[in-house]
Amino acid sequence: MSYQGVIKRYRWYLPVSEKTPIITLQEGNTPLVLAQSLSKMPGKNVEVYLKYEGLNPSGSFKDRGMTVAVSKAKEERAQAVICASTGNTSASAAAYAAVALMKCVVLIPKGSIALGKLAQALIHGAQVIAIDGNFDDCLELVRQITKEYPITLVNSLNPNRIEGQKTAAFEICDVLAEAPDYHFIPVGNAGNITAYWKGYQEYKKIGRIKHLPKMCGFQAEGAAPIVRKQVVKDPQTLATAIKIGNPASWKAAEAARDESGGLIDLVSDQEIISAYKLLAAQEGIFVEPASAASVAGLLKLAKNNYFCKQKTINNKQTLRIVCVLTGHGLKDPERAIASIEQPKVLPANLKTVIKEIGL
Repeated sequence: MSYQGVIKRYRWYLPVSEKTPIITLQEGNTPLVLAQSLSKMPGKNVEVYLKYEGLNPSGSFKDRGMTVAVSKAKEERAQAVICASTGNTSASAAAYAAVALMKCVVLIPKGSIALGKLAQALIHGAQVIAIDGNFDDCLELVRQITKEYPITLVNSLNPNRIEGQKTAAFEICDVLAEAPDYHFIPVGNAGNITAYWKGYQEYKKIGRIKHLPKMCGFQAEGAAPIVRKQVVKDPQTLATAIKIGNPASWKAAEAARDESGGLIDLVSDQEIISAYKLLAAQEGIFVEPASAASVAGLLKLAKNNYFCKQKTINNKQTLRIVCVLTGHGLKDPERAIASIEQPKVLPANLKTVIKEIGL
């Protein structure tokens, strides 16, 4: 049977039943790519894998959670869904609501959403409202609205979102036939690190894996409330997808860090852009800036000889590290254009072009 999405593949681990109408775009089943260049950088026997979630239908990991959240909303006969978003949630919610023939309302922070993501939400027919405030202001409004009106919240506060997103951990383990030793991931609203940890724990509980990975999350330096241990009222970073000052899953992210023996650290915008360019130039993978925070964190720890100082884990000589790449680079094409040298314009002359090429 052909692949039919994460609910069909992992339904025994999800809160669905025969009564649940499956709203799917055949999300999931994204590649786990062995990163040849990155595997040489940490300074010891290491294999680095990239979980490329940008190849989900709407271009980000959000689709895993949205298929479950919207399917359950449809089962409960909801007529509309609503979310606050820095971009990816809005694109995913709008796409799945379109399939479900449901209304979708999106609240976005004015001026803080990448054009590619805004275009997706609009073309799928969502009602998009820009709020003069940040993401946290949008989320608070959405919380109030869903408490008082019959409209379903599809942010990661909805537990069905976390249930769907945990399937990425299942996929990693299914491919590797075990859990990785380290799991590196960007942290914004912190639902994704929560979901992966839940997935790994569930797989271990039923005996599909023997050990759990160390969860290593990375926030942008200007939007790092968990690292700084205080709410950031005016978060600042070019990585708009993680530009969040008061994560909804803050405590759950800390639990994932502490229970796994991992860490949550910060990376600068410069480190993010360096990793962003490296992924494109050396691994052939184009991601949005926030996605590169996981690799920026890997490079930061490698530079500080973090892995050389670690003892052998799980009696293995080779460490396996998975870095999650949360969204596709075409989500934010403006950032790519701004970060590289623009094409040189030459006359339509063969000799001139050959000279420029260096042949």
